Amino acid sequence: MAPHPETIIAAFEQSGIIPVFYHDDADVCCEVLQACYDGGLRVFEFTSRGAQAQQNFSRLLALKKAKMPDLYLGIGTIKDATAAAAYTQLGADFIVCPVTDPETGAYCRSQQILWIPGCMTPTEISVAEKNGAPLVKLFPGNVLGPAYVKAIKPLFPNLKFMPTGGVEPTRVSMDAWFDAGVVCVGMGSNLLAKSLIESKDWASLKEKIVQTFAFLGSKP
Repeated sequence: MAPHPETIIAAFEQSGIIPVFYHDDADVCCEVLQACYDGGLRVFEFTSRGAQAQQNFSRLLALKKAKMPDLYLGIGTIKDATAAAAYTQLGADFIVCPVTDPETGAYCRSQQILWIPGCMTPTEISVAEKNGAPLVKLFPGNVLGPAYVKAIKPLFPNLKFMPTGGVEPTRVSMDAWFDAGVVCVGMGSNLLAKSLIESKDWASLKEKIVQTFAFLGSKP
C-alpha cells in the first residue's frame, strides 16, 4: 500500500523541488534518480510517456527498494484510472496527472494514494477540490506564471499548489513562485539538463541539483 497522502504532501513541502523525468533507457533513468537522491532530493516523479515506461518504472522501484528507503517515487502523465491502477499495482507512491479526471481521483481515493490533478483554469481547480485533491498541479506553469497563483489562492484557501513547466532552476524564478504561495515546484529539463544526460555527466547533474536545492534556503 502507498504511503498516506498527508505523508507524501509533507515530503513534497520539505523537498520543495520535484524532479520530473522520462527516458527510454532504464540505466539512464536509474542514474538520474541516483543523482537526484545524492543531491538531496527525496521525491521523484517519473513520467509515463514512452513504450518502456512501466518496465523502467519497475527498475526505479527496485533501485529505491535497494538503496533509497526514504525516497517517495511517483508516476506522472497519468490521464485515466486504468493507467493509475497499473502503476499503483507496480508500487507507485503517488499519481500525478496533466488533466483533472474525476474517475482517476475516485480510484486514487479508493486506494488511499495521493492524486495530484493538473489544472489550468479556476473551474478545473474547483473540480479537483470537489473530487478530493489536496494538492493541485498548475500546468503549464510557464503560461500561468506566479501572478496567477497570487490571484487564485484566495479562492481556494484549503488547496496547495505546485507549478510544473517553465520553472527555472534559479533563485529569481524559484523565489517568485514561492513568494506567490506554492508549496513546491515541478522541474523537468530545466533541472535535468539534456546535455548532461546525453554526456552521462552524473557528477555535474548532482551538483546542479545541489545548487538548485540551495536556493530553497530563502523560500518562506
